[in-house]
Amino acid sequence: MNHPVLEVRDLKMHYTIKGGSVKAVDGVTFSLAKGEALGVVGESGCGKTSLAMAILRLLTENASFVSGSIFFSKDGDKIDLVRLGEEEMRRYRWKEISMIFQAAMNSLNPVYRVGDQIAEAMRTHFPGISKEEISDRISYLFRLVGLDPARVNRYPHEYSGGMKQRAIIAMALICNPSVVIADEPTTALDVIVQGRILKRLRNIQEESKTSIIYISHDIAAIAQVCDRIAIMYAGKIVELAGTAAILKRPAHHYTSALMAAFPSITGQKKKLVAIEGEPPDLVNPPVGCRFASRCGAAEKICFESEPECAEIGEEHLAACHFPLEVEIHA
Repeated sequence: MNHPVLEVRDLKMHYTIKGGSVKAVDGVTFSLAKGEALGVVGESGCGKTSLAMAILRLLTENASFVSGSIFFSKDGDKIDLVRLGEEEMRRYRWKEISMIFQAAMNSLNPVYRVGDQIAEAMRTHFPGISKEEISDRISYLFRLVGLDPARVNRYPHEYSGGMKQRAIIAMALICNPSVVIADEPTTALDVIVQGRILKRLRNIQEESKTSIIYISHDIAAIAQVCDRIAIMYAGKIVELAGTAAILKRPAHHYTSALMAAFPSITGQKKKLVAIEGEPPDLVNPPVGCRFASRCGAAEKICFESEPECAEIGEEHLAACHFPLEVEIHA
């Protein structure tokens, strides 16, 4: 793997509510190499978006870091984003790490032209930049994402859903960031438009060598564009491996259950199996493995001791006392 541009180490971020502390991100560790596409997959409420917001330091008032680090590296410098003040963090947000938010329809201000909204980030981070340079950059990005540059001065209501999503992608790329976090980038779009946008994102990533973190509940969709996939459950990463390994040889029982719940259009027809039960309460998470109460292979130790996230194959990590068989490399 290339030198990591982003390293998240034992990150814990909790929300304080009336009933206690919600452990939304609870000991997450992973790295992201330059030019890599990493998928983060899990059910709704497992902490995926909270992890993204923690990386960008876009936390609500009741959220706080408990421990851990988020190291961003560029040009030999390594900075822990957790330790930065808000003013310092603004220098990195959008210029170095940007985000494609879930709902494009709600990410654009309806009373401003789309081009003006995209240009704002460039004016903020590059104060001396000329109007011509901004215009050229936006036109280039519009063509890159498959939009006609003539639509730059249109209002959001004059864009279709797919066009809005492409405009949001252009906005995320405007400052040529090192890392882009795509949080459900194809939500509310039909499958044909989804496929086009994911393919466009993959092409952009390969061309610009941008590192991308894709966040989704749909493992089948992001498997098309990711080099590695991290499976997240109840605030923790329970499995991390290359995309092919995750799809063909899942080690964690939760990963296997997710795979069984998704249909395949290329493989054999199979009966889809829903995951029974509900994710645990993250205010008072259970002792041991957090998936144990929903796992058909759980034994006594699973309810008593939390499994470590250990390497069980070549660059294949899983947090399970009884992992499924994977191909072990000497």
